[in-house]
Amino acid sequence: MGGLLAFGMLAALSALQSVVLMGVLSLFLALGLNPAVEWFTRRGAPRGLAVAIVALTLVALLVLGAWAVLPLLTEQVNALVLSFPAYLQGLRENPSVADLDAQFQLINRASQALTSGAWVEGMFGGILGAGVAIVNVLFSAFVTLVLTLWFLAFLPGIKNTIYQLAPASRRPRVRYLAGEVFRRIGGYMSGLFLVVSLAAGSAFIFLNLVGLGSYSLALAVVVAGFAFIPLVGPTIAMLIVAVVAFSTSVTTGVITVVFFLVYQQIDAYLIQPRIFQRSVNVPGPLIVIAALSGGILFGIPGALIAIPTVASALLIYREVLIPALDRA
Repeated sequence: MGGLLAFGMLAALSALQSVVLMGVLSLFLALGLNPAVEWFTRRGAPRGLAVAIVALTLVALLVLGAWAVLPLLTEQVNALVLSFPAYLQGLRENPSVADLDAQFQLINRASQALTSGAWVEGMFGGILGAGVAIVNVLFSAFVTLVLTLWFLAFLPGIKNTIYQLAPASRRPRVRYLAGEVFRRIGGYMSGLFLVVSLAAGSAFIFLNLVGLGSYSLALAVVVAGFAFIPLVGPTIAMLIVAVVAFSTSVTTGVITVVFFLVYQQIDAYLIQPRIFQRSVNVPGPLIVIAALSGGILFGIPGALIAIPTVASALLIYREVLIPALDRA
């Protein structure tokens, strides 16, 4: 009966994987935003008012980011569609490409696939499937935002409920360990916000210096969005910005790629280790392994929650398992 019950619970968790991930991610985001709420409460503001201020600020930032990105995205898509025939003609004039195209008809197949919408069919199952995928992403983002605000508003009560689950004799120890886990999770999320802000600010300043001022705000928002994705996010952002830069001039594109490659090294070996070493106390190799494993298992949400989860596990290992083994 115990084995069947455990199997049933695992099957239920597997079926509810997306819901569980949204809940855990929302809790982690709430712990990351909690220092901002406590900053207002320490200055006499009620917690409800403090949560409202932080929530309105967060929503305003999201709206401003969408307002900055959507016009650029529309402009770049229209420019790509208008210049697509010229790109194909340039490829046909290349002798090597022309020989390959004569044998395999690559350009004609690519043109037919793009103009017929076959790529949409392959990726999303048609226009309806693409619409459903977009609605699912928006719905997941909305639910995550609502759960984050709910956790943020009732976080003290949630912590007290967790503390009361422990026996009275061990409650002080459990309170200390749970408080340290919450502090490390919140420290990681706060540190991540700082890393993202530095990346977006550096990109904004650089793009204005190289003459991409009309796109600087939107591209900085793109950099900020992908900076939340560990390991692969900065590279994807670099490719997107490089496409826009190369559309203006080859020199600007090369300089942009060099800048982002250099900044990625500085970010990986100087900025992030200094920030996360103080907040989560996790060795560098474990950070890489955790981010890769979480991304492979659960996608972007898994990559986000993997590092604070490993930090919490290391805390339990150091504070509970090692002392118990020493006493044995």
